[in-house]
Amino acid sequence: MEWIILGGITLLAIIILKYIFDYKIRELKQMGENKELDHLADGYPNNLEMCQEYLKKLKNEKVEIEENKEAKASLYIAITNKILIANIQKSYTRIQTIAHECLHSIQSRKILLFNFIFSNIYLLYFLITCVLFLLKAIQPYKMMFLIIFLILSMIYYMVRIFLENDAMIKARYLAKEYLEEKKLSSKEEIQALVAGFDQINAVGVKCMNYHFFMEIMIKFLILILLCFLF
Repeated sequence: MEWIILGGITLLAIIILKYIFDYKIRELKQMGENKELDHLADGYPNNLEMCQEYLKKLKNEKVEIEENKEAKASLYIAITNKILIANIQKSYTRIQTIAHECLHSIQSRKILLFNFIFSNIYLLYFLITCVLFLLKAIQPYKMMFLIIFLILSMIYYMVRIFLENDAMIKARYLAKEYLEEKKLSSKEEIQALVAGFDQINAVGVKCMNYHFFMEIMIKFLILILLCFLF
């Protein structure tokens, strides 16, 4: 009975917070599709050159840069000090996205490495716990393993959200400075591009925060289901 109640509360938390945070990932993707703004961004350097210019501006030119047109998302890999740029050349959002990844590269090295290592430990713990529940190997200690998972989840969420929020908030201002310094667009055009960034961020920050929470709760729900069934 306790597993049903715990699972019900977890599911209710997912649903309520989805409503509160207006989690609309499709709407966010649609905001990134703007032909007029895409056209304004066409005149700016390609992704690699733009990334190099951002890093030079941030005084951090030791970062390796790679563009992968098969990748679905751009990211900064802390362990190798590398920025991977996805196929975003045709979107105006690349100006802010690349700024975001470059900002990750100047964040606290200690926090970045901790996040990389801990994220893998966290995922490994989840997978091992799932297997142990399936094999009924820890029957008397199920609740203890669930509590440990929640504590690990809190640490994972706190570190990850700090890194993402910090980069996402600062990226808008770095992108705006970059546009103004390049002087390739009029003041009105820059304002239009920045307004596009602001529109995306207004929805994106909330979606990102909820998305990480939802991923944790879904994992927790899976563990509860395994406890109930096995």
